[in-house]
Amino acid sequence: MRIEDFIHQFSLTEAEAPVTTTRREYEALHASRRRADPAGMRVRDERVADVKIRRFQPARCRSGVVVYLHGGGWNLGSVDSHHGITADLAERLQREVVSVDYRLLPEASYAEALADCHAVVETTAPVAVIGDSAGGRLAIDVAHGGEWQGLLGLIYPVVGTPTAATLGEDAPLLSRADVLSLWQMAAPDVPAIPGERPPTPTIEVLAVERDPLTRPLETAVEAWRQAGASVGYRRAPGMVHSALHGHAELPPMQIAWQDFCQAIERRLEGS
Repeated sequence: MRIEDFIHQFSLTEAEAPVTTTRREYEALHASRRRADPAGMRVRDERVADVKIRRFQPARCRSGVVVYLHGGGWNLGSVDSHHGITADLAERLQREVVSVDYRLLPEASYAEALADCHAVVETTAPVAVIGDSAGGRLAIDVAHGGEWQGLLGLIYPVVGTPTAATLGEDAPLLSRADVLSLWQMAAPDVPAIPGERPPTPTIEVLAVERDPLTRPLETAVEAWRQAGASVGYRRAPGMVHSALHGHAELPPMQIAWQDFCQAIERRLEGS
């Protein structure tokens, strides 16, 4: 698939649409693209600490749980929309992946979404926490706000405090205005932690070239390294925010995703 075709397919309703409408369109898009789970994978929905989750257990399953926090701007997304990503992650790592169906804004606050993620992490004691986009920010704040200090995997996350001065250029599927609007909705309940402070000692990061979040992310990666954290970093050329959903069809994203997952596995094997 060409990146232009992916962008066209993933362009949702105009920003003025009610969030309920956008959610329906978002979920329908991902449902239409969902592939069959890998052979032998067991998938089941449960509750952990009274939070809805989805467990993915590959046919060959090593010890150690990985928690996944989905993206979607804190007001979209679910275990359904990110099912393909989490199933593929479980298969690649050969470990159980627990995908968290945290509460969404605006019905809930960022603090409540973060509390859901904290509860699952505290209960499952994962060897790694991985999150994309808004879920990446939740993963950072989970690491900063509790005792868990394992391996952190971040896929084009929101870091620090996004401002017009710190963000990169507009890009397809995510503009600077989009980021600032979503941040304004979440900001009152986001923990006030400096972006340059490493959330954990070991971090793996996957970014994309065309994304306003990449500039502040690269600044944070450098600051984390300066502070002593071990940070792996890769950036998928020509790719855009949300391209993780096209990891099987977009060659640059496929390569970057494979490298990211292999780096996660090497870290876990060496721990």
